[in-house]
Amino acid sequence: MKQQVKSKERVAEYGEVFTNEREVNAMLDLVKQETERIESRFLEPACGEGAFLKEILRRKLEVVKNKYKKNPYDYERYAILALTSIYGVDIMEDNAEICRQNLFNIWNTDYTHHAKKHANNQCREVAKFILRKNIICGDALKMRQNDGNPITFAEWSLVTGDSIKRRDYRLHELLDGHVQQMNISMIG
Repeated sequence: MKQQVKSKERVAEYGEVFTNEREVNAMLDLVKQETERIESRFLEPACGEGAFLKEILRRKLEVVKNKYKKNPYDYERYAILALTSIYGVDIMEDNAEICRQNLFNIWNTDYTHHAKKHANNQCREVAKFILRKNIICGDALKMRQNDGNPITFAEWSLVTGDSIKRRDYRLHELLDGHVQQMNISMIG
């Protein structure tokens, strides 16, 4: 069992308590069909080190593997698409960085194993860039990044070839219903 508390000070100051894997899986099983849709978007507004997001990514990558394992090009495209659908915010910079790294490690291990000789560093850099944009250090309640700027998320779409289109939305627009195109499931 993973440690649920880093320090008493962090619990008192930020209410930081981590969710056990058993509870994560039980909660995600309630929306299992959505966790297994590659393009279904999830936002964890207090993501910590990514317990929910890691499991969502694992489930999505399992679907990618099952559908596209015979075609490395399609596998790569849809593995990236799975990554683009996961968003997180945490008030602690160390948690946001650990979350990014955890997600990248899961993605990269899967990508390296399944893309084999087609795996390349350019695709890995794209994955890291997406994670820097999708996992943000900020306060989801105030809808601000730690630098004071509004929390902004990118909607990523596959276009022809190996291109990805990006369109940015501010969190408050998404929550206020001003943007209807980007449907996001909130977890946590």
